[in-house]
Amino acid sequence: MARKKTRRAWLAEEVKALRSAAKSIVPARKIARLLKRTEGAIRQKALALNLSLNSQRRGKKRKAGRRARKK
Repeated sequence: MARKKTRRAWLAEEVKALRSAAKSIVPARKIARLLKRTEGAIRQKALALNLSLNSQRRGKKRKAGRRARKK
């Protein structure tokens, strides 16, 4: 039989690591592995702390494509 997972309170060090990783644009899956928590738990805590984990769009700069105006 598998052990039932129980909720663990967030330690101050874990919250600090989550804030730091979110600021460094680390994907949620990697943060989850680092903190040994589920990806869902990471996303829920980030939402409660008003942190963005959207690593796909953050940090990427738009290229001047067809829509760029030329003067």
